[in-house]
Amino acid sequence: MHHRRGLRRLLKNDDLLAAIEADWTTADLSKGRKAMLGYAIKLTRTPGAMAQTDVGSLRSAGFSDRDILDITEAVAYYAYVNRIADGLGVEPESWIPE
Repeated sequence: MHHRRGLRRLLKNDDLLAAIEADWTTADLSKGRKAMLGYAIKLTRTPGAMAQTDVGSLRSAGFSDRDILDITEAVAYYAYVNRIADGLGVEPESWIPE
């Protein structure tokens, strides 16, 4: 839920947010953003299946090696933090606005 709020603040476009939530693959996103999201989903769901071709897809979409490192670190960090929170049964803070 709090990730949705953050994305809403970043996008400032409720229609795009709704399209992403419905099906990000058909939302009006750039080639780069779609490549980044596909990479992030694969790294999150099946990290053992990652290959050089996945990095190559990001390079083909215009990302630099530094960009790819940043994307990978952000995805890995969120996975780590979410697993810690889930493992401890942490609930979202009630003071965080919708």
